[in-house]
Amino acid sequence: MASRMKPAEGAMTLAEMKEFAGFAASTQRYIRRSLDIGLERSDALERWSRDVVEAASIRAQANIYERLPEVRALMPDDADLGSIEPFMAPLVTISAFDLGQGRLTTFSAYRFLYERLIGAEVRPWLPSAFCSAAALPHLHPDLRRKLLQSISEAAATASGWSNRQPAFFPQWVEKVDAQALPN
Repeated sequence: MASRMKPAEGAMTLAEMKEFAGFAASTQRYIRRSLDIGLERSDALERWSRDVVEAASIRAQANIYERLPEVRALMPDDADLGSIEPFMAPLVTISAFDLGQGRLTTFSAYRFLYERLIGAEVRPWLPSAFCSAAALPHLHPDLRRKLLQSISEAAATASGWSNRQPAFFPQWVEKVDAQALPN
């Protein structure tokens, strides 16, 4: 017997789809590409590479994303300072790479991607990882300003976070030739 989705789950999935649809096309493309690499869903190089520059970027991203299993395994259960450093250092490094690509230009796009790459349990750590990565000097000052201004006070000072796992994982969609469709 197939399990049925509860109405609240369907509403949350639609909200996630709507949030994704609100991102710029380049951000949507980067998120889908990143999920293919980070979740090992398909051959990202074959699917996403349009030229040698993008191929090099995908290879670099795949290399950086090799640390994702480590980040998932080191997720702190609490705010014990001894467990934060081994977790936050690779998370900030991966985040700095992604923000440096210039496609995740807001905290909401960053959060959307990282909730899917790592899981819902990373939510409490995302504001600090984002702010740390966004403030690094490898980013152009204008991009740093835009990124840091994109995080709301509510997101930066939240007293609690949902533990509901994301339901919508955007994927590659083949283009359809509208003229080939039956009338």
